[in-house]
Amino acid sequence: MTVFAALYTDEDMSALVATLLRSRGLDVTTVPEQGVLGKTDSEQLEFATSVGRCIVTHNRVDFERLHLQYMEEDKQHSGIIVVPQKNAYEVAQRIGILVSTLTADEIRNQLLYA
Repeated sequence: MTVFAALYTDEDMSALVATLLRSRGLDVTTVPEQGVLGKTDSEQLEFATSVGRCIVTHNRVDFERLHLQYMEEDKQHSGIIVVPQKNAYEVAQRIGILVSTLTADEIRNQLLYA
C-alpha cells in the first residue's frame, strides 16, 4: 500500500504549488517538468495514469467530464483532485490536507475536491 499519492500538477497550476507541496515532503511533478505542455486534458489524464500519478487541476468542468467518461468505459486513473483557484499557499494547504487524509489507494479512480 502506498501511503501518499504521487501528484502531477496540471498546466494551469502555479509552479509555486508544486514547490510548496514538495516542502511538505510530497512527491510532485509538473506538466513543464514532464515536457508535455500543450497536451489536451484527456492526454494529460492518460499521461498521469501511465506514470501512476494523481492529477491536480483547477479545471473542474473538463475533468468531471473525463472522470465520468473513464467510469462509463470502465477505465482506471490514479485520481483527480480539483482545487478552486486561490492563492498558491491555500491551494497547497488544501491539497496537503486531502492527500494526508487519504491513501493513494483511496484516491485511485476518485474525483475529489480540495
